[in-house]
Amino acid sequence: MQTIRQTESLREAVAAFRAEGARIALVPTMGALHAGHMALVEAAKRTGTRVIASIFVNPKQFGANEDLSRYPRKETADTRMLKEAGCDLLWMPPVEIMYPQDFATNISVAGVSDGLDGAARPGHFDGVATVVTKLFNQVRPDTAYFGEKDFQQLAVIRRMVIDLDLDIEIVGVPTQREDDGLALSSRNIYLDDEQRARAVALPRALGVAAKAIGRGDDAEAALDTARESLRAAGFEVDYVELVDAETLAPDGDPARPRRLLAAARIGTTRLIDNLAIELVPA
Repeated sequence: MQTIRQTESLREAVAAFRAEGARIALVPTMGALHAGHMALVEAAKRTGTRVIASIFVNPKQFGANEDLSRYPRKETADTRMLKEAGCDLLWMPPVEIMYPQDFATNISVAGVSDGLDGAARPGHFDGVATVVTKLFNQVRPDTAYFGEKDFQQLAVIRRMVIDLDLDIEIVGVPTQREDDGLALSSRNIYLDDEQRARAVALPRALGVAAKAIGRGDDAEAALDTARESLRAAGFEVDYVELVDAETLAPDGDPARPRRLLAAARIGTTRLIDNLAIELVPA
C-alpha cells in the first residue's frame, strides 16, 4: 500500500491506476480507524476497484467548543489496518495542502443540512461538504463509500453530488455495531467503563421507538418515550427525530422511506445513531 501526502504524487498514482483500466473507489476518513471503517474498505474491494482511503482530521467541521485537539490520531495503527484490509493507497494530506494560505472557498448544502446536527453544530456540514469536494477533485473516484451511522452527512453528500453534477456514485454502508448494539465510533474511546455500559441505552431506545412507529403507533409518543429513556440512562438529549430518509424533512410521508435519528451526550461524549423505519404489516 502506498502512502502519499502530496497532490502531485497522488495524481501520478491515480493516473497509473487509470492506465491499468481500473475503476477507483474512495473511502474518506478522519482516522482513528475501527471495524466500521474497514467495512467501507471491504465493501469497496468487493467491486473489484482500486481502493483509496483518505485520512484527514478536518478542522473546518469542528466547532469552537468541539474536540479537534482531542480527536484521536493513530497514524501507525491506521496505516496497518488499511494495509491488512487490502487498501491500495492511503492519501494523507497535511493541512497546508487541503487549506493553503488565503483559502477562501466554502461549500454549503441547504435543506438537508439545516436541522438535527446542522442546528446543533453550526457550520459543521459546510466543513464536511468543502473537504469532501476537495477530496473528490483530488482523487476523482468512480465511487465513494460512507457509513450510514453519519446519516445526515450521507444525505448532505448525496445532495451535493446531485446538485453539482459530479459523476460519482455514493454508496452508503450499514452501521457497524458492537455485540450489544452500540454503533462503532471513533469517539467511543472517550467513554469510561460506566458510561460505556450506559451508552447501550441509545440503540435500545431507538430500536423500541422504531418498532413502535413501524407498527403504526403514535410517532410523537414513541419519540418522547425514547427521549425519556435516554435521560433516565444519564444522557443529555440533543434530538430524537423522525425524518424523511432522503430530504430529512420532519416526520416524513409513511409511504416513503423514513429514518429515526438521534444525538445525545453522556459525560463529555456526544454519540449519534439512526435506524430505518420498517413498516410492520397489519
